[in-house]
Amino acid sequence: MKLILTTAVDKLGIAGDIVDVRPGYGRNYLLPQGHAIAWTKGAEKQIVGIKRARDAREIRGIDHAADVRTQIEALPVKIKARAGESGTLFGAITAAALALAVKAAGGPAIDKRSVRLTKPIKTLGTHSFDVKLHDAVTAHVPVEVVAA
Repeated sequence: MKLILTTAVDKLGIAGDIVDVRPGYGRNYLLPQGHAIAWTKGAEKQIVGIKRARDAREIRGIDHAADVRTQIEALPVKIKARAGESGTLFGAITAAALALAVKAAGGPAIDKRSVRLTKPIKTLGTHSFDVKLHDAVTAHVPVEVVAA
């Protein structure tokens, strides 16, 4: 079964790739979850748009990833969160919230799936998280969690 991926799928490909998969995998998982669309000549033209959008967001090599890493690591990232009197948060800071905080601090738009947390952020104060920019480049970003 020939499909066009609309999102990145582990061990299969990235958005815009034309893949050949077993019919059951495509029909029962990729298509219902929205990870792929059926391949047709018309849909193949959509690949151009998908790849153009991906190229605009994508890190273009190790040198570009290193430049983005220095830019992100120098940002003063702050997140406001509701907390109790003891300094514990009502909930936890998510990867999506961290990605939005980097963008709000003046950094580039990063994908929430590239944010890596070693442990959940559940207290006020200074913490750090990792952003995987490239296979060989990871940024270590400090974040300050303040009471809202």
